[in-house]
Amino acid sequence: MSDVTTTTADELLVLANVESAYGPIRAIRGVSLKVRKGEIATVLGSNGAGKSTILKTISGVLDPNRGSVHFKGEDITAHDPADIVRRGLVHVPEGREVFPLLSVRENLLMGGYTRRDRDGLQRDLELVYTYFPILREREKQDAGLLSGGQQQMLAISRALMGAPELVLLDEPSLGLSPKLTREIFEIVVRINRERGTTILLVEQNANMALNVADYGYVLENGRIVMEDRCEVLREKDDIREFYLGMKEVGVRGERRWKKKKMWR
Repeated sequence: MSDVTTTTADELLVLANVESAYGPIRAIRGVSLKVRKGEIATVLGSNGAGKSTILKTISGVLDPNRGSVHFKGEDITAHDPADIVRRGLVHVPEGREVFPLLSVRENLLMGGYTRRDRDGLQRDLELVYTYFPILREREKQDAGLLSGGQQQMLAISRALMGAPELVLLDEPSLGLSPKLTREIFEIVVRINRERGTTILLVEQNANMALNVADYGYVLENGRIVMEDRCEVLREKDDIREFYLGMKEVGVRGERRWKKKKMWR
């Protein structure tokens, strides 16, 4: 199933030539990427480009047709998702997917079900309440009664309760107001900086993603077409025009909406 690959000491996650499909439809094609310890990496792309499929393949929700996934130097290709969680890799899926009939506190404790260190579990519970005080206020309330933004906070916090080394974060801004999106991303950066948690972020809000991440990949039609440090990507003409909406104006004042992307 897996290709031979090597990792360096600072590479926490390595995908090598990964292909995944839904029946006859190939969603990602030969994707190779690396996420280094302690960084925030992001995958940018339009809706349907295959971004979520990458995360599902990493976390074991979807088995790849070919290629390999290595985490902490070990091959986890097509492993059971529960095994991958125990290894320290947690997936926060698109759409939040909290347990609606369980309380906020019960949801959080479910996130730490693999842990045996009760003292550490309690410390992390207090820590996520520090990040998201509204969850403490609502800890006895059913999660299904929370607002969309509060459910996103809960989903991220539940992931942290597993004390992961790597968090896969899928579209955290989906359906949220700009103000709430900024608040969520500020906390994501704090989690990365204060806890040292590595994050692989999938996000359609390219401007926000490029401003918080260290390294970025651009995905089109299931393939990686560009990668670089985010401060470099932000200055590339194609990224500015096609992902950040900063279209140049030609000599006749016409927007270059028909311009082809240079990576094609």
